[in-house]
Amino acid sequence: MKAIWNNTVIADSNDTIEIEGNQYFPPDSINKAYFEDSNKHTSCPWKGEASYYHLNINGDSNQDAAWYYPNPRDAAKEIKNYVAFWKGVKVQD
Repeated sequence: MKAIWNNTVIADSNDTIEIEGNQYFPPDSINKAYFEDSNKHTSCPWKGEASYYHLNINGDSNQDAAWYYPNPRDAAKEIKNYVAFWKGVKVQD
């Protein structure tokens, strides 16, 4: 699977995990040069607290376009630090 935004591959992995229709990419599969920490956090009743990243490519920014669970609840421990996308990021084979 590849995650693409702004005509750039930002993550690439054959080991994604699909949960609730989202592909979660292993942390070592993202190109960290395009990611910037965000202060945003949200809560999921069964996964726990999510943290977010902004994407920055060629001067364009996509705020809070990626999220991950640094300390997931036991039910979601398999996706610890795995990254998922939204806000126009295309995920495809």
